Formats: sequence, C-alpha cells, structure tokens
Amino acid sequence: MNIVMIGTGYVGLTTGLGFAGLGNRVACVDTDTAKIAKLDLGHAPFYEPGLEEQLEALQENGQIVFTTDLSSVIGSAQVLMIAVQTPPQSNGQADLSHLETAAEQIGNLLEHEALIVVKSTVPVGTNRRVLQIIQSSLSKRGREDLVSLIKIASVPEFLREGSALQDFLAPDRIVIGADDEVSFRTIEQMHEGIKSIFLRTSIESAEFIKVASNAFLATKISFINEIANVVEGTGADVREIAHGIGLDKRIGPLFLRAGIGFGGSCFPIVVSALKSYAGINGYDFRLLNAVIEVNNRQRELFFKKIVSVLGVLKNRKIGVWGLSFKPDTDDIRESAAIDIVQRLVGAGVEVTVFDPKAMGTAASVLPSSVAFSTTPIDAASGAEALLVLTEWPEFRGVSFETLKSSMIEPIIFDGRNALADLNLERLGFRYIGVGL
Repeated sequence: MNIVMIGTGYVGLTTGLGFAGLGNRVACVDTDTAKIAKLDLGHAPFYEPGLEEQLEALQENGQIVFTTDLSSVIGSAQVLMIAVQTPPQSNGQADLSHLETAAEQIGNLLEHEALIVVKSTVPVGTNRRVLQIIQSSLSKRGREDLVSLIKIASVPEFLREGSALQDFLAPDRIVIGADDEVSFRTIEQMHEGIKSIFLRTSIESAEFIKVASNAFLATKISFINEIANVVEGTGADVREIAHGIGLDKRIGPLFLRAGIGFGGSCFPIVVSALKSYAGINGYDFRLLNAVIEVNNRQRELFFKKIVSVLGVLKNRKIGVWGLSFKPDTDDIRESAAIDIVQRLVGAGVEVTVFDPKAMGTAASVLPSSVAFSTTPIDAASGAEALLVLTEWPEFRGVSFETLKSSMIEPIIFDGRNALADLNLERLGFRYIGVGL
C-alpha cells in the first residue's frame, strides 16, 4: 500500500518506519528542509533505540523516502496520514494550526479518491473539521466530484518514547475510528503482520480514547506521588506499597512509580487539553485539576527537600544525573529534570550535569552557566550533593566507591528512586529518595 506521512516528528517518523517495515511504501513529508536533508542521509533528528538502524535498512530497500514537496508524492497515495504537532496554547487548548494547514494542502493538491488518517493527538471533533477543510478546498477548485470520495479516520497512537518501534509492532490494541467498512478494512490491511486487538469505534470515540488513556495514566502517577508524600518519614516504603496495590488485577503495576512527576510531549499536553475541552463544554474536570496540581507540586517538594538538607544553596556545587523526561530518549519537553536544574541555577547553585543522550537538546534551553560533563562521575566531582533526575540504567553501573571519593559530601537526592535498592548507605552515602 502507498502511504504518505505528513510530519516527521516523533510520531510521524516512527510510525512511518513501522508501516514501511510491514512492507508498505511510505513517503514522509515535512516542511523542515534541514530535517529532511538529515533524514535523507540516514540520520534521525532525535534519539530512539534502533531508529537509525531501521531507517538505514528501509532506505536501502526503497521502502521509505523523504521530501518537502507533498505534490511530488500525493499522486500515488492511497492513504494520507497526518502526524503534525498539536502543541498547547496559553489557554491549555491544542493548537491545531499545523493540522489545518496540512488539510488545506491536501485539499489543494488531491486529484483522486483517498483515505485521510489523523495520527496527531487532537480534541474530539477535530477529524471531522479536517475532512471539512479538505472538502472545502476541493470544492473551491471545482472538484466536487471528489468531495464524497474522500474519507477520514482517526487512528490514535499509543507509542512510548524509548520503545516506539516495539510498541508499533506489538500494541495492546489498534483503535480505528471511522464511518464506513472500506475505511476500517483499509486500515486493518495497512497493519497486516501485526497481531493485536483491532477496536472499531466511531471517529469521536477514537479521538477520546487517546486523550482519556493518557489522562488516566497521568492520574495513576499523581496518585502514587500523593501516597509517597503521605508515607514519607513513617517507616513505610512507597515501592512496597506500589507493588502491593499493583498486584490487584483491577489496578495493575504500571505507572505506579513515585518520583518528581511526569513530563514529555504527551501527558502534560493531553491532560491540560482535556481539562480545557471539558471547561469549554461547561464541565469542571476537578480530578484533572488535582492531577496537574500534584504533578507541579512534586518538583517543588523535591526542591524544598534539597534546601532543607543543604540549607542556603547559593554558591554551592551540585551534580545532576539525567535531563531527559525519561530514559531512552533525548526529549526534554516538559522535563521535570530541566525544571529542577533551572531552579538550582536561579538559586545561585553551580550546576554540572550529565545525560547519556539529552545534553545536546538541553544545551539550547539551559542557562549558559550550567556545565556539561562527559561522564556521570565527572558531573559529581567536587559536588556537595548529587541529584538523580532521570532513571537511566547506566547510572546504576557506575563505581559508587569512586563516586563517593570524588564528592565533597556524599549526599544523593534521588528523584526517581532509581538507586533505592542499591543500599548506598552501607557505602557511606546519605541517600534521600521519594516516599522512602
């Protein structure tokens, strides 16, 4: 099947590679000429395990191509997928301008029957708005004969950064929101080779399944963080509590890790957008208000913990491990780690950081006073405390004897409880986690 993917961000590129890997012919389109040039050379614009290897293999056999010119590839497209960004506006609502622009371009260029698939995370009603824009553009061109032949479907993505390629091939479910049997079958054919549950729904239900899923997962994270705040100092261990409640099949063990809160390009945006959408429709979504409040407060509480132990922070030296919002990605969007580093700098701290993949992206947003190290040990050298802000597995493999000897004060504040089971106290560290 011939697929055109509009947008080569995280979702667009990984999904495009996924469909190409299944044997479809994929053309990825983006207006960013520098990004397309980089992709043409086999270099991914972001880090994801296995991504560049997959990219190189599929380019070699001609399954995927990249271009800035939609008109050059739209003529053979059976399916046009839109995976452009929908960032939050100041009012919390999703900015749909990139999506609407893509829809206008399709309507201005399309000359044949096609299925439009929206992958971008959008508010309910957006898919039909996209179809309306395309049909309106076709009518303005005098192509009323095509208006009824253009169909639209919502196929939301559920990819986790750091494991997107695996998630594409082994999803929990594939949600298809459409109006007609042909659209359902076309999308199922595109996924041929993947064993999963295919859930057919209305377009509106598919749109809502995506945002509701992410909002619920974010709620689980905020819930366990509240439990961590309650039990801290009581002798209880939030890790044991999470394990105990996670054994209940009605609850499950995932997303019950206490820490400094969620971040990234998905959860914060979706939660805010759903809250805003509810408000527009006259409903006060109080639970999501609390989820957002708890998430923001986790960073504040962690920072206050540092101050309570170290006292005045000005002119102190602190090392930081981790900048990305989660491991196995270089994504720093809405990263709690970035926020905490900026708070430290604002307090006059001399900060030295290390991250296996995210230092390049972080350099563009962090103050110039922040120093970047080439190893975890170097980041902590001469430090009066070390903060662990992203749970990269590499951090567990360092020589903690060497780490201790390199620090002025062997104090570790672990915002992810990533080292909690290593019993670092026996090596002479003062270890401070979340909910322990």
